Amino acid sequence: MIELKGVTKRFDKVLAVDGLSFTVPDGIIFGLLGPNGAGKTTTIRMIMDIIKPDEGEILINGTGASRDLYWKVGYLPEERGLYQKVRLGEMLSYFAALKGIPKKEIKKKVDYWLERFELDNYIGRKVEELSKGNQQKVQFIISIIHDPDILILDEPFSGLDPLNQVLVKDIIKERVDLGKTIVLSTHQMEQVERLCDEICLINKGKSVLKGNLSDIKNEYGFDLLTVEYEGMEEEPEVFQTLESVEITGRKIRGRLKNGRKIRDALEELNRLGVIKYFRVEEPSLEQIFIDVVKGGV
Repeated sequence: MIELKGVTKRFDKVLAVDGLSFTVPDGIIFGLLGPNGAGKTTTIRMIMDIIKPDEGEILINGTGASRDLYWKVGYLPEERGLYQKVRLGEMLSYFAALKGIPKKEIKKKVDYWLERFELDNYIGRKVEELSKGNQQKVQFIISIIHDPDILILDEPFSGLDPLNQVLVKDIIKERVDLGKTIVLSTHQMEQVERLCDEICLINKGKSVLKGNLSDIKNEYGFDLLTVEYEGMEEEPEVFQTLESVEITGRKIRGRLKNGRKIRDALEELNRLGVIKYFRVEEPSLEQIFIDVVKGGV
């Protein structure tokens, strides 16, 4: 379990993280989300004890930072860094030893992960000879090779093609099935929706939305309405019941205004022509994200 209690971090006059609190339970995939500059990477670096908070407390499994504790944590940083002049197999063996893997097990671990990521043919090549996507896979292997209980991933899908994104997602799910805990920070909202159990959305260093992802989507409501007409004589400039309206041909798509019901919208829209069909949609996480950051919630 990871706990942040009133964590604050300043860089000179810039308040990067402002009284942030959240809890990551064991055995789940937790999404740490926010726009650029929201404080996500700073928060992750404080969890990893790379930088210290100015105020507040960070606990992992009920205790503060310690070297013994971080043997159990894997970290994929946003800024990638590999030894370009070193041969791939040698570099992975070095990191495996650095992370406490017994010498007799290192080759087995290295061979397993290279084969899993289809990199076994590159074991004798220098890292600089690998493509950007393959180097990204190597970075992921380094974060996971010591079988950590907690895996913290900052933009893990960056630089990966669709097939390798699926592979990384499968590995993440496998880790959770084994009882591991994953903290995932990414701009790819569709990946968050498919993977995460809980999220914390931060903006300007503060938590603005957090909790179980399904509960958040249910609370936000099924308020997106799409209507298609047999005929529509004119396009109204203003709707009394809908906002963020898009009109394409004979289709109208919009969100119910606060306090308005689906019935209210259908009564208004029925005056425009004969309704062929209508559909009520659950908002996507991306739509919720945009509305929350813009102050729409």
